[in-house]
Amino acid sequence: MGGIEPIIIITVILALVFDFINGANDAANSISTIVATRVLSPVKAVIWAAFFNFAALWIFQSTEVSKTMSKGVIDSSVVDGDTFFVLSALIGAIIWGWLCTKLGMPISISHTLIGGLIGPALVKAGPGALLWIEPDHKGLAWIGLFIFLAPIIGLLVAYILQIITLWVFRNFKPRKVDGFFQFMQLVSSAAFSLGHGSNDAQKTAGIIILLLAANGHADIDNPQQWIFYACYIVIGLGTLIGGWKVVKTMGHNLTPLKPMGGFCAETAGAITLFGTAAMGIPASTTHTITGAIMGVGAAKRVSAVRWQVVTKIMWAWILTIPASIVMSGLVYWIISSFSK
Repeated sequence: MGGIEPIIIITVILALVFDFINGANDAANSISTIVATRVLSPVKAVIWAAFFNFAALWIFQSTEVSKTMSKGVIDSSVVDGDTFFVLSALIGAIIWGWLCTKLGMPISISHTLIGGLIGPALVKAGPGALLWIEPDHKGLAWIGLFIFLAPIIGLLVAYILQIITLWVFRNFKPRKVDGFFQFMQLVSSAAFSLGHGSNDAQKTAGIIILLLAANGHADIDNPQQWIFYACYIVIGLGTLIGGWKVVKTMGHNLTPLKPMGGFCAETAGAITLFGTAAMGIPASTTHTITGAIMGVGAAKRVSAVRWQVVTKIMWAWILTIPASIVMSGLVYWIISSFSK
């Protein structure tokens, strides 16, 4: 990265820090069910998830999510020549993400990044800088739609899978059923971790591409491969560290899980993430797996879901983008004022 301004290098490093926090927070999404059902210990589970986070780099060749983040949220020309724009977006996103991780709240880290981009754009250029409906499922309207649809899709798919598996295995002994789904959970957990890597690592990659392209160091349509390698490696490392408070909330507090339920939730989450990644929509892995776990619980009985925990999580979801907008916008305003 020779010849690049120090502030841009610092911002790239900060983006990778964000990527690490993303992996740490969303580690719960990848491993909460497999830990809750005691298929793997927490240590083995994070290693398993981290490996498949990184493996997504080769298994999924699509980079549509990174394209959405770099040129499908805000008008990229607003960032041209502005070395503080992406820096402010990341600082705002990191502050909110760090606070929620410390509190054990499984928010969508990726949505803090979207809010982080919107804040400086509004301060600098007003609402006209926001892209609402763009070709190929890009734009804030599509992203906003899937904030609501992702958990609903996860819930419905998990509910259907749970009903089907309960019916298919209704005459089997519980011990044999648990043994079979303990093995199958290794497969479903790996699939969900692949979906996590293919979706969330690309979100950070898109931000780095936007930063470098805006300052003449990258082609926004044909970015350098090192950006993707760095983001996939760092999100895997973040998953290795893990967010243990969030693991407890997702895997134990939301609804009691057995291996069959864990398999259905992870499979439903993976299916949803594969679909949104292919469409280039930066969906929330947190929202998706939370909806899927709720679907598994509801398939047994509605009261099996601890709705007070769901309410707490939903408030964190609702506040995430507005809070990130305010924080990143304030940071950008302060930095811009002092840099004049």
